[in-house]
Parts: sequence; structure tokens; C-alpha cells
Amino acid sequence: MYKKLIPLFMILLILVMALPAMAITFGEPDGDAHPFVGSIVLQFPDGGFFQACSGTLIAEGVFLTAAHCKLGVMTDPNFVGDSKIWITFDPTIDLENGTNYQITLDDWETHPEFPWKFVMYDLADVAVILSDEFPTNVGYGQLPTAGLLDELNSQGILRNTRFTAVGYGTVRDSLKKAFDNIYENLDRNRVEQGFLSLTKPWLTLSMNPKTGSGGTCYGDSGGPHFIHLDGQETKIVASITVSGDTPCKATDKTYRMDTETARSFLGQYVDLP
Repeated sequence: MYKKLIPLFMILLILVMALPAMAITFGEPDGDAHPFVGSIVLQFPDGGFFQACSGTLIAEGVFLTAAHCKLGVMTDPNFVGDSKIWITFDPTIDLENGTNYQITLDDWETHPEFPWKFVMYDLADVAVILSDEFPTNVGYGQLPTAGLLDELNSQGILRNTRFTAVGYGTVRDSLKKAFDNIYENLDRNRVEQGFLSLTKPWLTLSMNPKTGSGGTCYGDSGGPHFIHLDGQETKIVASITVSGDTPCKATDKTYRMDTETARSFLGQYVDLP
């Protein structure tokens, strides 16, 4: 999710959707392994900045992320005046010397039904950011075929399937206590995850290192979960980070990209598989 909580005056539904903003926990630096995964960074007039959300370049000029990330930016009390929004694909965020791409809120297209779609709690939390300035030499993530996760689930394959979460944002180094071991972070990180459950809109993944997994935490909303097929990680973004348990310890609730809700929206901007 978005890295900061949305102000208390927002309606209850939006507050619920703005829980953990998610970033990688118990993972490792990604380096150049996923150069098409980027970070959305807010820079304020006083020079201060923070990493807000993550996302994936899925086609030329098309950056996939979560719809609630735009909502978080719009309602951030610090986002005023000459504030700027950047996207970087560098392994480490560096607004002074890195390669950064400035965007505006007008470049952001959110699903028209977000957050009012209530079919099995499907809130249509998907968006794209469009810019002709994005790099064309870093490769692209891929979208899944329609109903991919349902097909794997019906075959009994999904329960043993692994996923790789990638993103920027806060990290956790211990399961002790709640927020005491969550730290700020500027690096792109990755971690493998195991399957927990599947519903019509949601793929829930384990992020408990005791079961051989890590996961996401504050700052990874919109970031990809790449599915492993035949034992190998692919570039297929099976789902994107949306929420999870608040202290980033156990479960990762991700929004599926193989559903009709997601595909009907994304098909306006990219060719669907």
C-alpha cells in the first residue's frame, strides 16, 4: 500500500484500503534483477522526500501500480505547492544523481470503479501511470492470461507455487514486537513467498520467514508478485501488493491481475495475453 496512512477524515472504506503500504521483509537487495520494477517517490518543496509506492513497467510508457497509491498522494497533507512526483527504476533511490522520471497526477489512470466495486470485496485497486519518458531499455513485466490462478488452483498446482515479491520501502529485520523492527529503506529488494489462499479478487501469500517466506511492508503497494511456473520465476505479474497484516509479519493480501476486473481496465493500455 501507500506508505503513509490516509487522513482520518476519509470515509471508513478508504481508510480500510489504506492499511499497510507494504515493502519487502526478510528479503535481499534486488540489484539489477528486476530493472522494470520502479518506485514512486514524493519530493516536497523543502527538499524532503519519501518512497510512497512501487510498480512495474509492463509496456512502453505504461507503469502498473495500485489505485490507492494515487489517493494516498492526493490526500497527503505534505503534498502541496511545488511538490513533485518521481518514478525511478534505479536499484537505489537517488533524487540527486539517479535517473528519475517526473510525473504528475494527470498521468495517473485509476480503475473507474475504485474503490466502489463491492463484489466479494473487489475494490478494483489497480492503476497505470502513463509517460513517454519512461525507459525502453529495461524490459517489461508481463500480465497473466485470463484466469491463470484459477486454472492452477483447479489442477492442484497453486498450493505449491512460489512467488517473488519485488519493491522498495520499509524493511523488517525481526518478528519481535510490532513496529519496532521496521526501518526505512531506499533499495529495491526481492523475496520469495509461498501460497496461502485464493478468492475471486485476491491472492493471499505467506510472508512469515518461519515458513521459508518473507513479504511486503510499508512502501510496496502496487509492486509485483511474479509467479514461478515449472519451478522458475517468470516476468508474469500474477498480482500486485495492496494490503496485509499491519505489522508486516504474516500475510500478504495481493490483488489479482488475471481477473476480468483487472483485465478489462488494463486492456485499454496494453495488449492482453
